[in-house]
Amino acid sequence: MPNKSLVITSIANDKLKVLHTFAEECTNRNIQFIMIGDTKSPSEFHINGCDFWSVDRQLTLDSKFAKICPTKHYARKNIGYIIAMQNGTEELVETDDDNLPRAEFWNETSKIIQAVDIKETGWINVYKYFSNKFIWPRGLPLEELQKETPSLSSFETKAITCPIQQGLADENPDVDAVYRLAYPLPLNFEKTGKPVALGNNAWSPFNSQNTYWYKEAFPLLYLPAYCSFRMTDIWRSYVAQRISWANGWSVLYHDATVWQERNEHNLMKDFEDEIPGYLNNYKICQELSNLNIKGGKENMLDDLLTCYDMLTGKGFVGKEEDALIRAWCDDISKIW
Repeated sequence: MPNKSLVITSIANDKLKVLHTFAEECTNRNIQFIMIGDTKSPSEFHINGCDFWSVDRQLTLDSKFAKICPTKHYARKNIGYIIAMQNGTEELVETDDDNLPRAEFWNETSKIIQAVDIKETGWINVYKYFSNKFIWPRGLPLEELQKETPSLSSFETKAITCPIQQGLADENPDVDAVYRLAYPLPLNFEKTGKPVALGNNAWSPFNSQNTYWYKEAFPLLYLPAYCSFRMTDIWRSYVAQRISWANGWSVLYHDATVWQERNEHNLMKDFEDEIPGYLNNYKICQELSNLNIKGGKENMLDDLLTCYDMLTGKGFVGKEEDALIRAWCDDISKIW
């Protein structure tokens, strides 16, 4: 099997151009393209080079998680991660069906990257390193928007281990509803050629729209289901950062390699769905900082449970998440 996988969720009905592009490019590069459907997807869907999984097919998996994951939720993307891992993938890239890849999206990358080493800053608006416009990533606490961002020249550039790497998106970048309601789009980021790596106590959200994962970080792919759709990948990113630091890793952010033709959204509905984030993003990361995270591969699943026990115990995520995260950990323990 290919040692690299691409995972996308899609209902497939109106995204044939994008899906054909991904299927063709993956075929040319021997990348396994896994597409996860949901209840609105067709029961059968065929594109050469695309491994489509309907809900019924997902239920045939040897996976506790797949059998209890709620439908009509983005968290079903977790099933695609499990399939990729069961197939033995070593590297996993994820995106969405409204993101179109640039040529650079397919460039070979490395886990160890020459990047600007940013640590001990607290919250940081990483978008400011890629644009001179006033812009911030979805998930950055609103109370941090006016904070001064330190100059890149104040940090060292060095080789840094980054098993999680976030690429930006042009035209319709990943910003919150407050930004979309107040500021004009489209917007393209600058091509800096200067990736930045956020390490210990340097908080910034990352998303699931253009994100590259190496095998040692695979357990951290987990997307929670019992929270707002607009927060699932953001709150995942906080957990992933906290555990990454305990393993001596940084999270990399680099130039845009996709552009987004955004699916239709109701901005006021997005705003409503993001309210739990506006109210809790800062609090969640304070709580994560206070946890005893052990680090090390042998402790990673326990560390993940520690984080989710806090999230459910404090009421940030619904108590129903307990069964899901434990099913995920059970599945991962057998294949990772």
